[in-house]
Amino acid sequence: MEWEHIVPAQAFGRSFKQWSEGDPACNSNQGKPYKGRRCAEKVSEQYRLIQADLYNLVPAIGEVNGDRSNYSMAEIAGEKRAYGDCDIEIERSKVEPRPAIRGNIARTYLYMDQAYPGREIISKENQKLLEAWDREDPVDLQECQRAVLIKKEQGNKNPLLEQRCSKL
Repeated sequence: MEWEHIVPAQAFGRSFKQWSEGDPACNSNQGKPYKGRRCAEKVSEQYRLIQADLYNLVPAIGEVNGDRSNYSMAEIAGEKRAYGDCDIEIERSKVEPRPAIRGNIARTYLYMDQAYPGREIISKENQKLLEAWDREDPVDLQECQRAVLIKKEQGNKNPLLEQRCSKL
């Protein structure tokens, strides 16, 4: 078991200069410059804040997390199961989670996109899909209870969940 970003680090990381171009402070012990996640983690406090946002972190099975990589969400035809009873499909750089958590995933993307404007977290192609998943799988008590715990620990609310959870 490991901690997984629902919104992959690359989805917000690529908006940081340190991710795409590097930084003078990002040099290996041999003096070779590097960029990407490692550089952004080292140099950018804002990147570290976004990366550590608890609303975007969930426990995940390591093998599935590794195979999922930084792929975007999609609906994939058929029900090819590569992970036994685990209802997740990964195909052609796309991921389809089980229907019961699609709304949770969509709301995480929507929260991250609102909480960190200008990071282009949601692509135009995924916007409609995520909005549909949000409608099809409404917020439930467990998601609301998790949000309360995160708000208490992290110190900020998820406005989308707070609004929806108040109606339960």
